[in-house]
Amino acid sequence: MSLSDEKRTPTLDTTDEDDRELLAMGYKPSFKREFTNLATISFAFSIMGLCSSIATTFNTPLLLGGPSSVVWCWILGATMCFTLGASIAEIVSAYPTCGGLYTASAQLVPKKHRARVGWLVGWLNILGQIAGISSTEFGLANMILSAVSIGTDGKFEITVGKVVGLFTGLLIVHGLLNSLATRHLAGLTKGFVFVNLGTTFVIIIVLLAKTARADMHPASYVFGSGGIANQTGGWNTGLAFLFGLLSVQWTMTDYDATAHISEEVRRAAYAAPSAIFIAVVGTGLIGWLLNIVLILCSGPLENLPGSSGSAFLEILVTRAGKTGALIIWVFVCATAFFVVQTALHAASRTVYAFSRDHGLPDGGYFGKNSTKTHTPLRAIWFTTLVSILPGLLDLASPIAANAIFSLTAMALDLSYIIPIFCRRVYHSHPEVMFKPGPFYMGDGWLGLACNVICITWTVFICIIFSMPTILPVTKDNMNYASVITVGVIVLAYIWYFAAANKHYVGPQSNLNDNSIVVITQDIHTKDKPPKYTSSA
Repeated sequence: MSLSDEKRTPTLDTTDEDDRELLAMGYKPSFKREFTNLATISFAFSIMGLCSSIATTFNTPLLLGGPSSVVWCWILGATMCFTLGASIAEIVSAYPTCGGLYTASAQLVPKKHRARVGWLVGWLNILGQIAGISSTEFGLANMILSAVSIGTDGKFEITVGKVVGLFTGLLIVHGLLNSLATRHLAGLTKGFVFVNLGTTFVIIIVLLAKTARADMHPASYVFGSGGIANQTGGWNTGLAFLFGLLSVQWTMTDYDATAHISEEVRRAAYAAPSAIFIAVVGTGLIGWLLNIVLILCSGPLENLPGSSGSAFLEILVTRAGKTGALIIWVFVCATAFFVVQTALHAASRTVYAFSRDHGLPDGGYFGKNSTKTHTPLRAIWFTTLVSILPGLLDLASPIAANAIFSLTAMALDLSYIIPIFCRRVYHSHPEVMFKPGPFYMGDGWLGLACNVICITWTVFICIIFSMPTILPVTKDNMNYASVITVGVIVLAYIWYFAAANKHYVGPQSNLNDNSIVVITQDIHTKDKPPKYTSSA
């Protein structure tokens, strides 16, 4: 039975406003709502991993378009991301469920399209998140081993086996941490934002303090034509400059991760969208400041990326010394660790929601919560194990592994604009009932402009994502993002029409499923934690 076809709602007593809203959407409350405003905002900031994400992507704009590309492409991309973040927050506020934009997309189209649209958005979102987990964890493993190599003056040899082994171990640790009960996850998450932003500001202060005025680059190098350096091997300078967008777009993605913990958040319709918007704006502006300072203090371009292979780390070593740089690098790695922690949390809830709606051929197996932790342990470990597979592929073919990693940004961005597009196209359709939440840009020009701009921008950036950045193109530098993404879409629909349409009809109510344990949450106050009781 689909959500829209649910005629009779079983009597489930609850005094919690969030749970009443969830019941109205056709789902039993199955999670403890223990994420406070601080924990939710921290989660939203952490998923983008400001300083660690810039550290791992800084080479791309710097070595393709030059220093000016780093600075101007960041603020251009961030401004466009503000419109996307606001558009996503608006939908999340209206549909605060752990299915996030997947659940919303199926509700924003007429009945005959719900299954097909929900199926596509669900798979794009899940596979994009899993590729993101895997690629970020793989990057973290390389960051740690690069620091070890620098610390031993190059005596430590980095091999594929060591990288994959560390990558696998880190993911297992994240699986174990995500197996904690919600109250422990919320408590752990609260501190992430302070490490993330604190490390970013420490880097900014250290670089400015340790770089002599005479060694700082002039404004023409940081902001002007003196900082444009086309190193693509053949693309024109304009396109080389635009390749700088890859860093900001990679960093500022997975916006809807906070939506996937909506059923664990207090006052979710307010807190989740607000956290998304605050994190997008904060990451965009602080990230711009960090990039400006990095370029200002970067030294000669010909010395980068240096022996470490990371221009970001090389700049730190040059200005703060090896010891100082490695101390800072520990916290940069910790920020990347938090990215994977929150990303796995969000992805497991998406898998849970998709299984709950019978989108997976598992009979709803992964759509059940543990009776002990009231979290989806099955979905958590399924997501963990699947995320390990792309990294293991690196042992056989690094090209194939990188091709899968490249799926992340394009798949996620497409899964975001589909529901935004559908909401506008079918806004007056009698079968589509969009009830705005507290975060709403209104029916006027502001909301429409944000929606149109973010859709147009995402289509444009997907074209940039699809292009090889270096000429001539070889099998080693070919950009497989578009091939992999189109392949996912084609295979998903082949599977849907061949078999999946027999068990998946779009988001389905579970109010009549007696196997689902209901969490009843008493009214809580600031000084008194909520109490919970369970019933079937």
